[in-house]
Amino acid sequence: MKLAVFTPLRPVKSGIADYSAALLPEIARHAEVTVFVDGAYEPEPFPPELGIRVRNFREYRPEEFDETLYQFGNNPFHIYVYDTALRHPGVALLHELNLHHLVADATIKRDDWDGYLREVAYEGTPEDVAFSRRVRALEVGPDYEGLLLNKRVLEAAKAVIVHSDYMVERVREAAAGLPVHRIPHGAWIPEVDRLRYRAKLGLDETNPLIGIFGFLKPYKRIRESLRAMRRLVRVEPRARMILVGEEHPEFPVRRMVDDLGLSEYVRHIDYAPIDDFVQYLGACDICLNLRYPSVGETSGTLLRALGLGRAVIVSDVGAFADLPDEVCLKVPVGPGETDLIFEYLNLLIARPEVRQALGARARDYVARECAWGAVGLRFAETLRNPLLGGAEDLLAGVPEKPAEEPEVVDAIPEPAPPPPEPAQEAASTEDTPDSAELAEEIRSWVHDRANDAVYVETHLTRLVRTLELTPPGGADDSALEMGAYLHITPALQTRLGYGEVRGCYLGPVGKIDRRRVTSSSGAAFECEIDHFDAEKDRYPYPEDRFATVLCCELLEHLYEDPMHLMQELNRVIRPGGHLVLSTPNVCSRRAIAAMLLNYHPGLFHHYVIPDEEGKRDPRHAREYAPRDVQALFEAAGFEIVRLETAPYLERRSLEHAWVDHLLDRYELPKTLRDDAIFAVGRKVGPVRSRYPADLYVGGE
Repeated sequence: MKLAVFTPLRPVKSGIADYSAALLPEIARHAEVTVFVDGAYEPEPFPPELGIRVRNFREYRPEEFDETLYQFGNNPFHIYVYDTALRHPGVALLHELNLHHLVADATIKRDDWDGYLREVAYEGTPEDVAFSRRVRALEVGPDYEGLLLNKRVLEAAKAVIVHSDYMVERVREAAAGLPVHRIPHGAWIPEVDRLRYRAKLGLDETNPLIGIFGFLKPYKRIRESLRAMRRLVRVEPRARMILVGEEHPEFPVRRMVDDLGLSEYVRHIDYAPIDDFVQYLGACDICLNLRYPSVGETSGTLLRALGLGRAVIVSDVGAFADLPDEVCLKVPVGPGETDLIFEYLNLLIARPEVRQALGARARDYVARECAWGAVGLRFAETLRNPLLGGAEDLLAGVPEKPAEEPEVVDAIPEPAPPPPEPAQEAASTEDTPDSAELAEEIRSWVHDRANDAVYVETHLTRLVRTLELTPPGGADDSALEMGAYLHITPALQTRLGYGEVRGCYLGPVGKIDRRRVTSSSGAAFECEIDHFDAEKDRYPYPEDRFATVLCCELLEHLYEDPMHLMQELNRVIRPGGHLVLSTPNVCSRRAIAAMLLNYHPGLFHHYVIPDEEGKRDPRHAREYAPRDVQALFEAAGFEIVRLETAPYLERRSLEHAWVDHLLDRYELPKTLRDDAIFAVGRKVGPVRSRYPADLYVGGE
């Protein structure tokens, strides 16, 4: 599909420009995208590999495209979008229902008063027309809130995309018969350095921080929020507030702060670039996203705050009322509004466990419902046939509704759930043993090897967890264990059902050993062990050879090029096949404790004394953080389906429990803090980056 998109792009100071920077790369995975801009600025380029073209809107020829998407916003950056959409029908993406500011920009600011009066007369009542004449006489300002001025756009549009149930209903009321598609607003889950930005503000972990973000207009209930803050600091004088955004010329926020005696507690930060804007969001404990009146807008700032796991308070109006009650607190507008804002702030500060639980549910909601990849797919499928409202094959045989009963859909049905995660899949298989059975199975294969038996007992928890996470196979499936010592290798066949199991180990490429072991019950297992260098040689297997590869306690021994291993695994694992990896966690509680006590954080950083023949066992070259492992998987074309940590030993040690108290105090994550990282990835495509920047100097 060839898709034209009319939207401003960065560096334009527009939330829609930021939205487009996140959305368009995801749509480009499914369509050929050309973006048309007004030519008054130099847009930030997209990465070349996305294939997104950027052109001047005067070069637009509708016949060159299968569909056109128009993004509407209420600022002058969208005038060219408005003009073109009225001439060439396409799909309108409405972030809010009211377009009065845009129409005023397109007429009044062009000194086209007759055009403005025509638009008011076309949509409004005689009273609206009379009022507009007073506007032209400069007696009053335009009635931005009372008259929406969206009729022209809705009449010209072939279909409309919105983000909320509220907007669906409003568009249906305004334009009966127009296909309406509801696609969630994508959400960002950015990385932030919370403590660094709190330090920039002169705050520590004992200061509860409340934030209000974006252009500081009166409708964001700033006056009510400041009055609530004045009450709050009387009961919690450590509380602080930041206002991040440009001050509205007719709404003097700084003077209001001074008049309320809050200059010690409230700080105004003017316009902040998006990177700093997000970091200030991350520095907050609580975000206020109050709005009234509302015209159906969905706030990108709100979604960022939810994605960051912040406790958020919203107004119980418009699209904000559609949010699940468990992910935010809602304040009705009207009498008692300031009182309830204060009570909510006081609750969230006095009971941090409530605040943290609310934030955790918010982050889970965003990750589940608003991931940009899923949103981009929905856009692509919708735009293939916007009049039907979804993928054609999903609607085959379904009778169309009459025009007077427009179909309102979620663009396409909710995506099918992914295949069960490996541990869940194994647990649902009748023949899959439980942990105790797996432990006995592992022990049975080393019963006559004293040194191996000692190793197995030391690492039994890790070995059992590895098998629990490994997807079961069938008689036609092949599995490879890298660095095979035959501790768990037999169980891949005897317990998980793989028809063929191979091993590999460091050695001269081309050498193959055949190993045989016997269990304590007398069962025999044979396996071929291929030799090669995992970070230098081409692996001696054809493409798409294995359903599953286990790479356990090997990654940390690689000295030079872990992505060589990852790209070779991508080559030999079949599409949809799995990689199961474990490696020590350099971000564990043990590692944190070691660093704070001035010891090395590595699990096995020691140098190795040579044996009598002068040989040394390999030491750890680099120990990994969970995010490093995630970066490796994603760069290598694997989708993470499970990322967790677990202890090596049977029971988690309590000697590092004090680290949890430290993490709690600074509200840092306690997840992924055990000694062993376990990751399961599903092959979803080719290698994306040979040298990911997170791991290689000069990488991309």
